[in-house]
Amino acid sequence: MDFYTELANAIVIQAAKDYRKALKTLKHYPLYEPAKAMIAEVEEFFRSEWYRTLTSVDAEMLMRKIRREINDCA
Repeated sequence: MDFYTELANAIVIQAAKDYRKALKTLKHYPLYEPAKAMIAEVEEFFRSEWYRTLTSVDAEMLMRKIRREINDCA
């Protein structure tokens, strides 16, 4: 894997981590505005042309998977 591929993967992985963390926070603190803002920002990134340039992973599927993971947690 070349440097650019590694960097692209790292960006997508970090966005997924940020999304997961914000969803967990919002689950416990439903009115917490910074978590809402982070979710909106990451969802915008996942639906962007830049995201599609970085990876071929389906963004809607990724978001569903992360949301399901958070909802299934106690």
